[in-house]
Amino acid sequence: MPEVTLQHFARAAADIGAHGDNDTLPFDLDTRLVQQRQAEFANVAFGLFDELQRDGSINSKRKIDALSIFNERLLTPTGSAGFRVTTKIHPFWSVYFNGLGVAIAEALEDQRDPHARSYRFRRDGTEELFDRSFSWRSFREATVAEARSMPDDAIVVQTDVSSFYEHVSHHYVQNSINDLFPDVRVGNQITALLGKFSAGRSFGLPVGGQASRALAELFLNPVDQRMTVSEIRWFRYVDDYVLIAPSNADAYRALSVLSYALADYGLTLNRGKTVMLTAKHYVDYVTAQLGGDEDGASRLRAVDLHFDPYSDTAIDDYESLKETVATLEVQSILVQELEKALPDNFLVTQISRTLKLQQPAIALQLVATLLAPENLHAFRGSWSTIMRGITGLRADPAFDSIASQVDSMLDAIADHSSHLLRAEASILHYLRTLQARRTTERATFVQRTYEHARSETVKRACIECWRRWKDRAAFTALRGSWSSMSPECQRLVWLAADSFGDQGDGFRRQVELNFKHALKLGIERQDKATFASVYEGWCSDAKATA
Repeated sequence: MPEVTLQHFARAAADIGAHGDNDTLPFDLDTRLVQQRQAEFANVAFGLFDELQRDGSINSKRKIDALSIFNERLLTPTGSAGFRVTTKIHPFWSVYFNGLGVAIAEALEDQRDPHARSYRFRRDGTEELFDRSFSWRSFREATVAEARSMPDDAIVVQTDVSSFYEHVSHHYVQNSINDLFPDVRVGNQITALLGKFSAGRSFGLPVGGQASRALAELFLNPVDQRMTVSEIRWFRYVDDYVLIAPSNADAYRALSVLSYALADYGLTLNRGKTVMLTAKHYVDYVTAQLGGDEDGASRLRAVDLHFDPYSDTAIDDYESLKETVATLEVQSILVQELEKALPDNFLVTQISRTLKLQQPAIALQLVATLLAPENLHAFRGSWSTIMRGITGLRADPAFDSIASQVDSMLDAIADHSSHLLRAEASILHYLRTLQARRTTERATFVQRTYEHARSETVKRACIECWRRWKDRAAFTALRGSWSSMSPECQRLVWLAADSFGDQGDGFRRQVELNFKHALKLGIERQDKATFASVYEGWCSDAKATA
């Protein structure tokens, strides 16, 4: 029988430290906290799990039900015209939830069908939980290879599950977990945590974290098995299905089998995204989509911009990547995208990822094109990646020569494109770009944002700007409103105090007892490490305030 071990929580902490706790949001100080205190987080998390394991199965769930767990639902854009809700979770509970998710993914992996092409678990990884070779691109390539093996008039069905994450039943999730871990405590804890993250509802997975990905694969695993035993040719990537059949009649039968299998779990297919094509048309369409031609845009699509700084050949790999990007006329590709009624989000994303690989003059041209008032709205579907690319640019001393020009363009966004800052995730990405340098325009924007924000995560991002800028006036104002702050904001103000000398030291002495109480999660045990002790120790480390 599989077991949850310390190693599962260690891998969860390593993953968060390397990739963040939510891939729809920018890295923040919680990411750095976990990254620099991985072992401590893993030990505290496993200590809690071990305690709950020794308790009765019903009581272990009740203990989690009784806790107040910080989590916040944030609006994030998807594509050019859509939005979805993502979830920001307290750093300790993010490690704990993901640690259980790692254990579930490991226990499930051997039972999964090879045609499920998403989030295949890596047993030999550390910060990499899932096999990167099982990507969206490799999924599409596998379907093309299968379609090519069929006659040209065979039928390929593309479809996806309607609002999948939002409709995942916690009851069915718990049943599937109990099949893997029969003592039911893991299932009980996951269900209790999901209830917290879903505002008490009995359905829905929090968007953005690795545990939810593992639970999504677990949830669809019986559907995958049903498709295989029904002798259907199928491929799946998360909630996207491709079915391949020799005729229209067989394709229709395959679609009905999938629909019935999903209906058993309360899910339906998205009729608006269900398309039937001949095998030849499908191959031609996907090949073009993946960049089968030799033009610059197609070559840029095909470039893998992932860089592993810890590989044995890191320097050579990085230089090779720069040389590859240098052969592409990225500025021309970007201009071509502007001529389209709807720019290709993936291509714009790839361009944003190349910024740090360019020479400063070329990078400045690209930033000017991306951030121009008449262009930014067209590129809104790639907002987060554009902002991440510019954040990386501003943090790199190699681009100091263009920093002031980039900053001027960033400052102008709040005036000419304020409509793009309505969603919390968009504001967070924008605030991240402002941390490098204080300007009057930025200070005004951050102050206004803090005063009007309903989101604690957005308020924290504002406080981080003030901390980075060493804005004493802002810190003094925060000190005066300490008693009305949430514990999440108090954590950041406590850290910020280190930047303000005697004033900060005196403030810490004044609020120390209150702060220790605010850090409590309700799981503390005497003579055991706690989140509070880990956090306070980290704040005393020079790395935390760098």
